[in-house]
Amino acid sequence: MNLTISGHHLEVTAAIREYVQNKLERVTRHFDQVIDIAVILTVDNLKEKEKRQKAEINLRLSGKTVYVESLSQDLYAAIDTLIDKLDRQVMKYKAKVQGHDRDAIKHMPDSYEPVAAV
Repeated sequence: MNLTISGHHLEVTAAIREYVQNKLERVTRHFDQVIDIAVILTVDNLKEKEKRQKAEINLRLSGKTVYVESLSQDLYAAIDTLIDKLDRQVMKYKAKVQGHDRDAIKHMPDSYEPVAAV
């Protein structure tokens, strides 16, 4: 698994990098077929003297790319909501791939009996 953490108008410190890696362990624990993860952390300076923190992620899985973004006034809060959204998307994809909602014929009840011709 390749992990890339980059910042836009922000220097990614060791503390931020470690925080993101610890949070991503939850996602990789639920689904281990992750190929590549690209995290982009952005700080936008707005005219209202309010800084908007943005966290976005591209997660490449086998057969699908998941993109999630989150906005907040605090970077750590943006990362937390990002990971929550990503975890829901990955669990949804995992359930779809495994497809437990369709039962195999061998697991069908034995109540089916062919009708004999008279």
